[in-house]
Order: sequence, then C-alpha cells, then structure tokens
Amino acid sequence: MKLRLIKLGIWWSDRRPRTPALSGVEGSSRASTPGSPSASIKIGRHGALVTALSMALAISSLGGQIVDRVVTSVNGHVVLQSDWEQELDFEAFSNARDSDSFTSADRNAALDRLIDQELLREQVRPSQPAPAELVAARVAELRKLHPECATDDAWRATLKRYGLTQKSLEKRVGDQIQLMKLVEDHLQPSIQIDQRAVETYYHDQLLPDMKRAGSPAAPLTEVFDRIKDLLAERKMNELLSVWLASLRSGSRILTPESAAGERTP
Repeated sequence: MKLRLIKLGIWWSDRRPRTPALSGVEGSSRASTPGSPSASIKIGRHGALVTALSMALAISSLGGQIVDRVVTSVNGHVVLQSDWEQELDFEAFSNARDSDSFTSADRNAALDRLIDQELLREQVRPSQPAPAELVAARVAELRKLHPECATDDAWRATLKRYGLTQKSLEKRVGDQIQLMKLVEDHLQPSIQIDQRAVETYYHDQLLPDMKRAGSPAAPLTEVFDRIKDLLAERKMNELLSVWLASLRSGSRILTPESAAGERTP
C-alpha cells in the first residue's frame, strides 16, 4: 500500500512515498513573541537584509538582466529564484510533466516545500550520505517514468531538458533520502501501533472496502503486517505535519510580494 507523494516532495529512507503535510511533536523557540518590540526589530532588520540581497543580485547581473533574486528567507537562510526553478524542474521530471505546465498554485506549493525542507534541515543536520544502492534504485524508478529514455543518449537528453545531469539528479535524490531518514529516526520513537488498532482498521475499513470491491475477504493474519505498516506511515505523516506547523510558527519566514508566480525571463 503506497500513499501519495509527500508534501515535501521527498521520500522516506526506504524510497516509499509519503503523504503531504507532516507533523511534529516539538516546536522551535527561536522566534520572539509576535508583536513584541524585539520581534519587530528582528523582522525589520531581516527584511532590510533580504531587500539588500535582492538588489545586489540584480545589480550584479550582466547587461541589466536579473540573473537571480531572493524569493524567500527562512530564519536568515536565503532561497533564490534559481533554487525555486530547480525544484520545479525536478518535480516536473519526477512526475513526467512539462515544467511550463505548472500553475501559480503548483509553483507556490513547490516554494512551500522548499521552506519545509529548510526548516527540517535546521533541526536534523545530515552527517552520512544516503546509501548508494537506495539512490540508484530511486533513480531507476524515475527513469521508468520516461519511456522515451530507452538509450543512454535519450536519458541524458531528457535530463538536460529538465536542467539536470546524472550527477545532479543523484545528488538531489540522495539529499531527499538522507533528510527523510533523519526525520524518520527523529519521529519513529513516538509511533506505537498495537494489535487493537490493526484489528479496528481491518474490521472497520479494510473488510468493507473489499466487500464493496467484490473481492474475497483476506484473513487478518495475511494482511496484519501491511496494515500495521500503513497505520505507522499515517502516524508518521501526522507527526511530521504537526512538527512542521510548530517549526513554521516559531520561525522567521519572509516571502517578498514580488515572488508571486511566473518564471523570470
């Protein structure tokens, strides 16, 4: 049983996708109370920094053309327009979509995922690279989404069309697996699925679903482990959603109004 792709646009360490919006049990106490004098001063200075950086990037462009700009800042960490575009290109590639098919809502959702990833990286700093075999397996899965890539030349051409190379793709996939392994290790101790929860799901949801589908009822012993894994995945997603909400409420996240939706020329 697989769930929808996670809101973060990343996979757990076993390469299984997870549902969007995840929760947590811990919050951050870094930010001052909203509305307090100290918070206003911090945000004011931080906003000035973002503006200054945006201007500096614009001025440093060639021939008057802006080559990059700040689209958001997460606790002082700047996210550039190029970061956003690369995230969109990777998501398009991962879903076998045209990058230009994204709506403004899609683009803003991708920016939200970048913010979530940065918040998580502040809490769990990776120390070990993702296992090469997991990275290779995930890359192989992604390649299957592109049937036109029967040859290596066609594969490289497709990667190039999405602004990727084999190396950059492996790096991005590895970073995702690595981050979610750390998140999984952080939240796993809070997840306990007992036999009663499995039996309740079996009788209240699985059996009625199978009956409606006209399928024969599977014995509980046959599906017990799969139900337990599914419930654990759901609980993990709930915890991650809560955690991210807590991190966002205790963080300084500034998104300039100019970062609204369209690609820069």
